[in-house]
Amino acid sequence: MRATDQLTEFLSAVADRPAGPAAHHAAVECAARALEADVSVLMIDGAVVASTGLPAEEVPAYTLAEIAIGRRATLELGDGDYAVTFATIAGTSPGVLVLGRLSGPFTAEEVCLLRGMTRVLELSLQSLHVIESERRYAEENGRLLGYIDHGRRVFEELGAVQRAIGRRMPVPEVFDLVVTAVRDLLGVDMVAISLVDRDDRSRLGIAASTGFPPEAIATLQHIPLPAAGISGLAILGDELVAVEDYAASPIALPPRTATRPKSVMATPVRENGQVAGSLVVCSVGAIRDWDKPAREILQAFADHLSLALTDARTQEAMGQAFLDTLTGLATRALFQTRMEEALSPSGPGGAVLFVDLDRFKFVNDSLGHAAGDALLTGVATRIQSCLREGDTAARLGGDEFAVLLPGVHSADEVTPIAERILAALREPFDLLGAETYISSSIGVAFSAPGEHAGAVLMVHADLAMYQAKKLGKDRYEVFEPAMQQAFQAHIALEADLRRAVVRHEFELRYQPIVHLRTNEITGVEALIRWMHPERGIVPPMDFIPLAEETGMIVPIGEWVLREATARVAEWNARRVGTPLSVSVNLSAVQLEQAALIQVVESALSDAGLAPAQLVLELTESLLVDHRPSTLRRLEGLKALGVRLAIDDFGTGYSSLAYLRRFPVDIIKIDKSFVDDVVDEPTAAALTNGIIQLGRALQLSTVAEGIEHAGQLTSLAGGDCDMGQGYYFAEPLTGTALGEFLFPPA
Repeated sequence: MRATDQLTEFLSAVADRPAGPAAHHAAVECAARALEADVSVLMIDGAVVASTGLPAEEVPAYTLAEIAIGRRATLELGDGDYAVTFATIAGTSPGVLVLGRLSGPFTAEEVCLLRGMTRVLELSLQSLHVIESERRYAEENGRLLGYIDHGRRVFEELGAVQRAIGRRMPVPEVFDLVVTAVRDLLGVDMVAISLVDRDDRSRLGIAASTGFPPEAIATLQHIPLPAAGISGLAILGDELVAVEDYAASPIALPPRTATRPKSVMATPVRENGQVAGSLVVCSVGAIRDWDKPAREILQAFADHLSLALTDARTQEAMGQAFLDTLTGLATRALFQTRMEEALSPSGPGGAVLFVDLDRFKFVNDSLGHAAGDALLTGVATRIQSCLREGDTAARLGGDEFAVLLPGVHSADEVTPIAERILAALREPFDLLGAETYISSSIGVAFSAPGEHAGAVLMVHADLAMYQAKKLGKDRYEVFEPAMQQAFQAHIALEADLRRAVVRHEFELRYQPIVHLRTNEITGVEALIRWMHPERGIVPPMDFIPLAEETGMIVPIGEWVLREATARVAEWNARRVGTPLSVSVNLSAVQLEQAALIQVVESALSDAGLAPAQLVLELTESLLVDHRPSTLRRLEGLKALGVRLAIDDFGTGYSSLAYLRRFPVDIIKIDKSFVDDVVDEPTAAALTNGIIQLGRALQLSTVAEGIEHAGQLTSLAGGDCDMGQGYYFAEPLTGTALGEFLFPPA
């Protein structure tokens, strides 16, 4: 309780002094009292702005600067050597708060408390800076949205929000102030603040709004980030996103009410520097030009929301400064402090293990949060039992854990500990009477004394952990520099992919599907290509896995669906005889979306395409790893009249049970069988067996990758129904296929 009381006192002392100098002096006095320090000095931008225990003119500024960068561990003054500690202040006016005392060194817990105090001070100074910047902008350039009076209104509204934050008004009330102010200042119809779920950061919900119909709000709670339209895109991409013609955008969500937005704009909201949500505005009456002033207004209010969230989080964390309330392990803050002590030039160095549970989300979703909490507690106990005396285990958040091993510098030393943790977490957990199995992936990174900062070492361990997951999970990997290079390339491609969605850089190619006996074109498969402005054409195998990993496959997949159905409907309107069908690939991520059936129904309705003319292609592995909701969603799609196909059949986990259980209409025979169907008796026999299996189950068969007449003859003779491949045509642009289907007279 001492830490909580002292931090509460610090909060009150600083918040009660709105002016900078008063806040500075309150900070040094309160910090010195809380940590029983003899000397407390605050430096901002390299200059001493407040001190206690030592006159300002006697403060050795150069020595304090060396302490702040880790070059000194003591402060020599006239009456002796002082043990020192410090905490930095980030933001627009960086600084450092240094404390010294003669009675002995500061503990890791005291250092954590000091960092909490400087974070409060940083927020107060940042708040003052933001509001002063807005004041200057309004006075010097009173042209926000073209009107001086409007610029003054912006400043007044921002000032009201800033004062509410300074007085620690409840966050929901601050949210209400913001959405109302933004609506009035920008003249929009709808404003919403969306926040990421703390227990499941892959989902999002509305925290405050104005102008949204109640039925729309109900459908926008606890939705997956990738399915959250512009709000999710702003959060995932960590950038402001403005769409002027929303209806034509691939990120447009299916209409949840009769009110359809014409233009939308969203920008991230942060908490402690990390994206925690978004501020979204919608115009319903007419398409808006989101000019620079409009974007700046939205960003200014998002910055204030970030201040409010961070400040609230700081207060919430006051009682949790050192130990995680659920598991009893060290918190992230205490872990980082001990890690920095170990990695300092005078420390022993050591190793960090980043431990991530492989199946926690599945347990949490299937058994509930109570079981999830019980699992986390059990994991913490088992990790702790694998460690040596002097090691530190921490829960970083969610299902992420970390271990600090001081003095460990080689894989030989860390291997026994990592293997003990892996083995301990493989053993079953008894969760509310249910025996449950999980595994873990561990990343390991090392640092000699003074070699790496704690934050750098954590990044290395995190990258190694992701490599362990990529290589199959339930294992550990040691950091190598090549991992960072690969990760940076991955991040660059991901950023390009997010921009590609907004910039409409995707195109479709259409490959004809032909009836093998009549040579009639019965359908097409829609295949996506990314037309990168610098890389050129990026094939699907290079970006689809990334799109699935990041969730971007949801807006991309919906665009493919809408574009393909619309194009084929146009061709069918010109076509005489049997209408064409269109095949579209469906990923596991898309199949998890609760709104999938509505999306498909909307795409068919907008295109004017009959449901029977749409074929959704699934992989075998998707069916094997299905959840109960998967089958229900597939049955819902079948109820629309859509047909379902298993793609690349025979390469995964083929099972008659799955063919009988799932409402499948079509089997697509993988190209690897077709390649050897003429020359390899075994391949021919397997291919013929698949065809006969399809006929027995009343399923159509499509052979993929037909490249020469011999393959066509063999497949047609074996009663395969349809085929596609370069023998008939390569994947063509919409224009080229249109000419192929309707040649000039």
